Amino acid sequence: MTRHLLWPTILALVGIALSFFILFRIVTNQITEEVPAEGGTYVEGLLGYWDAINPVLLAQANSVDRDLSALVFNGLTALDETGRLLPALATEWEVSPDGTVYDFELRRGVTWHDGTPFTSADVAFTVQAIQDPDFQGDASVRELWRNVTVEPQGDYAVRFTLTEPFIPFINYTTMGLLPAHLLSHVPAAELPTHEFSTRQPVGTGMFKVESIAPDRVTLVSNPDFWGQKPYLQRIELRSFGDWDTLLAAYERKDIQGIARVAPEYLAEITQPEAQLYSARSARYALIYLNLQSTSSPFFQDKAVRQALLYALDRQGLVDEILAGQGLVADSPILPGTWAYDSSLPRYGYSLETAINLLDTAGWSDTDGDRVRDKDGTRLAFTLLTSDDPLAVDLAEAIVQQWRVLGVDASTESVGDELVSDYVQPRDFEAVLIEVGLNADPDPYPWWHSTQIADGGQNFAGFTNEQADIAMEEARAITDAERRTQLYQQFQQIFAEEVPSLLLYYPIYTYAVDGQVKGVQLSPLFFSSDRFRNVIDWYVETQTVIVTAEPTLDKSPE
Repeated sequence: MTRHLLWPTILALVGIALSFFILFRIVTNQITEEVPAEGGTYVEGLLGYWDAINPVLLAQANSVDRDLSALVFNGLTALDETGRLLPALATEWEVSPDGTVYDFELRRGVTWHDGTPFTSADVAFTVQAIQDPDFQGDASVRELWRNVTVEPQGDYAVRFTLTEPFIPFINYTTMGLLPAHLLSHVPAAELPTHEFSTRQPVGTGMFKVESIAPDRVTLVSNPDFWGQKPYLQRIELRSFGDWDTLLAAYERKDIQGIARVAPEYLAEITQPEAQLYSARSARYALIYLNLQSTSSPFFQDKAVRQALLYALDRQGLVDEILAGQGLVADSPILPGTWAYDSSLPRYGYSLETAINLLDTAGWSDTDGDRVRDKDGTRLAFTLLTSDDPLAVDLAEAIVQQWRVLGVDASTESVGDELVSDYVQPRDFEAVLIEVGLNADPDPYPWWHSTQIADGGQNFAGFTNEQADIAMEEARAITDAERRTQLYQQFQQIFAEEVPSLLLYYPIYTYAVDGQVKGVQLSPLFFSSDRFRNVIDWYVETQTVIVTAEPTLDKSPE
């Protein structure tokens, strides 16, 4: 009996369901998509080890410290990819007409990672720590802040007063700030080794330190962050002592990203899921010509300098030696930034032009040795470089190109002492080197005539009165439009005079596994700027309904 009743019952239920479907044909038009979800960990490998996680102790040579500080700490301001300032711990600011007083309104409701409110006292303490005679950070940082007076204007405003106008000063307010309540009792000399810098850094940033080991630091999302919250729950930065070990970890998928892939290693990234992101870095490679050297007086001849530049196939050098990881440089001010002059004349590769320049200037091969000479002086000099294999290869390729022009250049590579023993004391004829730039385009430190003296960075010994005037005025006025005009004027002079030979802007290449989404790379001022849009990165997703509006399906069956 039961068996006979079962099938009719089932058929009746199916019939009811089918009838319901046919009668109503309700369609919800459900369209779903995968969207970012909070959670997950991103693990990145870096070449090198951290020394101190403290934003005022950053050294140019240690990018790992800068990476960590960028995620843990905030400054009053931040930079976008064009070099313009954005609000961070300050919401607005005002500069006095004479460029000596800077007033900042601070963001309210910000707390340090331990829950203590952020106030103007923290700003004042940070500056005073740098001004301390026992400050252990970079000497140039202390020199910049040495004569700055900092005055809190209540809990949420602060004033900086300079002894003389220096408009680029405001760009240095991107420096991360320190908590006064944790460090005001710590002597400045002890900051590098204090537990704050080595075990328990406390900032206001998007991420806070969860754990520290000599070869890795794990950061966790800050739930009380004052800005937009990231999707990632954790970021782990792992340090490696050499490239082979780092690459092996990536191939094993122990890590999901490589902080920087040097040009010579690009071909070794073979993991199918790898995504390579590239952007121009805030550096340029150049050949400093020593315009003050008595052993190479021909560098004082503008025609010689121009000919040397025309005779270089710089795009070919980038393609062949750098595996394409560079952009041919035409200005000491970065392209894409607000002060760059896009109308500059370009020195494209033209051996014919180079030959005509030297011929017209009286440089010819008078004795048949295939080297040009003039008034008994041979066009011969030594090109110094570091002992980095890529730099050596580049230097060798350059002198080969010059030999076709009748220039007898030879290369000499030295070790880590290149800058200290040769560049700084001006003990060179020509030197191949990279220069790191600041966010502000101010070229004064590298090209103003006052910087030729010991301690300055005008290593080429360039002197030009009109260029000096433009640089002096540009760093002393607040009118942004006028500053732009002055920097463009300087660039035009530089392009005409060719005081040294600009080669290329290096490209920073970042390898990230394809499972990490939302990564974008825009022009970098520091390698840590690769985290500029880290709030958009994600490894976890969730399915959501994009459209769920019921409609009656009127289509024929």
